[in-house]
Amino acid sequence: MYRERAAAGIRGAVLWHSVATGIRPARVLPDGCLDLLWSSRAGLLVAGPDRTAHLSASVPGERWVGLRLPPGVGPAVFGVPADELRDRRTPLADLWGRAAAGAADRVEAARETAEGVGAVLEQVALVRLRAAGGPDPLGARVAARLAAGAGVAATAAEVGLSPRALHRRSQALFGYGPKTLARILRMRRALDLARAGTPLAEVAALAGYADQAHLTRDVTELAGVPPTRLLTRG
Repeated sequence: MYRERAAAGIRGAVLWHSVATGIRPARVLPDGCLDLLWSSRAGLLVAGPDRTAHLSASVPGERWVGLRLPPGVGPAVFGVPADELRDRRTPLADLWGRAAAGAADRVEAARETAEGVGAVLEQVALVRLRAAGGPDPLGARVAARLAAGAGVAATAAEVGLSPRALHRRSQALFGYGPKTLARILRMRRALDLARAGTPLAEVAALAGYADQAHLTRDVTELAGVPPTRLLTRG
């Protein structure tokens, strides 16, 4: 079971919850985001930005609630550059120290319902974001341009940075350079089109791949399986 909704207070954030069946690991696709997670078994964690699919193994009945922060927002909430969390699942206590204990106590008091836990995650993240002065506005600008299909050089010029400076800033904001982020966002766009019923050959053209074979290779490298398998699993 998986459900999600728009989060309150943080533009572009998503609150989600799920209950593990334990039948097989869940395949979590890279998306350029950082998540604040709560597991009924493991407590509070931070999911860093993944370069390839993460296979999340859970025990049957394990409950998960997560706050997915839009690309570029996570570093302001967690207080560390995104590339320090890349491809990792980190206990929140390792980042926040005593503040994490306070958040854990609030979650524990609300753990009976996913909405209760989610509300705590939203509030905790919003307080941290405001204390940091909000996210770096560069993150949203870069992510929007790359999601729209702009090239790295054009994106750098538009935001007033050299390609090298954009790469350095992107590492801190997203966990990887703009070229990798662009590939990931393109894959997400392609899968959204395919799930809406668009044939894969047409998806490839609309999403900016050279052809369907290019789409299949790129998705397989990032997701670990070809798009036909992802679509079959829903």
